[in-house]
Amino acid sequence: MVVRPFKGLRPREDMVEKVAAKPYDVVTTEEARKEAEKNPYTFYRVTRPEINFDSEVDTQSDEVILKGKEILEMFQKEGVMILEDKPAFYIYRETMGDYSQIGIYATFSTKEYQEGKIKKHELTRKDKEDERAKHVQLLKAHAGPVFLMYRAKPEVDELIIKHTEKTPVYDYTDDSGVHHTLWVVKDENEVKEIEEAFKNINAFYIADGHHRAAAAARAAEAFAKENPGHTGKEEYNYFLAVLFPHNQLNILDYNRVVKDLNGLGEEEFIEKLKEKFLIEDAPESPYKPQTKHEFGMYLSGKWYKLTAKKGTYDENDVVSSLDVSILQENLLKPILGIENPRTDKRISFVGGIKGVKELQRLVDNGEFKVAFSMYPTSIEELLAVADEGKIMPPKSTWFEPKLKSGLVVHLI
Repeated sequence: MVVRPFKGLRPREDMVEKVAAKPYDVVTTEEARKEAEKNPYTFYRVTRPEINFDSEVDTQSDEVILKGKEILEMFQKEGVMILEDKPAFYIYRETMGDYSQIGIYATFSTKEYQEGKIKKHELTRKDKEDERAKHVQLLKAHAGPVFLMYRAKPEVDELIIKHTEKTPVYDYTDDSGVHHTLWVVKDENEVKEIEEAFKNINAFYIADGHHRAAAAARAAEAFAKENPGHTGKEEYNYFLAVLFPHNQLNILDYNRVVKDLNGLGEEEFIEKLKEKFLIEDAPESPYKPQTKHEFGMYLSGKWYKLTAKKGTYDENDVVSSLDVSILQENLLKPILGIENPRTDKRISFVGGIKGVKELQRLVDNGEFKVAFSMYPTSIEELLAVADEGKIMPPKSTWFEPKLKSGLVVHLI
């Protein structure tokens, strides 16, 4: 597989805490706007360029996206962000509490993505692909990295880890309590050694960022059409990602809250549940499932423990046996009438980083009627789904910690 060094555009060391920001899709426009009011160097001004205008602006207009490009160029011109003098790899460690993951910032082949060598487990929406591809084309940069993983290989993992013994260029803790450390590797022999090591890996897997990867491939096709001298070696043929070994990654639960009981009374609803689930009072409140095929349910101030009965899923089918599938096919769809969780406005999703108390709060304040806490999808389940070329239901995985935007940027 291709793991390619590049000249990263990155913040000056004393500016990294001001520039680096959360991914564009985990903050609202208003949250990004508030951050920019107190910090004019936040990378949200590039990834959420609408915050540079008043609230009535069309967020997807060329004018708005090109303003993001102007801000990025301004950061470079003013020395807030500096372009690496030669192609490099960037070793990156994130530490959250007792948990740590060490990966590598690099660029990856859109051709290998199109060929299915970079495997996915989620469907993408064309409108979101269009939106992201337009950002890449007008910005002429990959501003936020895709989150990739590979099946861990000790000799490769150790090669990456050895670089963490050197002096980092960034070493700071953000306001979420996540500690970020980055090392630059640009010695030509060391760069070549890393490139060679990954040639023996058979596949990469998208952990998070399916739309960013699809958009990068779409943008590459558009750039190629506009370039009569296209060779396949241009920067636009490669996209920005951080690659981690699979055994270091941390998937949290991705929980569900629903606004109503689809016209059912509470007793009627619970009776219907008994056909497919064993229902017990939860052993603790709030309740977080302790094993696969077990769910927490919060309804009218009370936590229940639901256990899927035999026959509600096919143990030999990697998708059918996912807890998110069991809940969707045996409860959300047939009982609550949620046919498509991707588009139904009656259901919302709550990342496990917020904890199960957040589910209880959302129901108690009357915004939602019922909540379901989930046991996390495993990394092995994700790999199995991707290897079989299958697709998980929407909102199956929540990876934490997230990757920052603006820490390293790939210019096209």
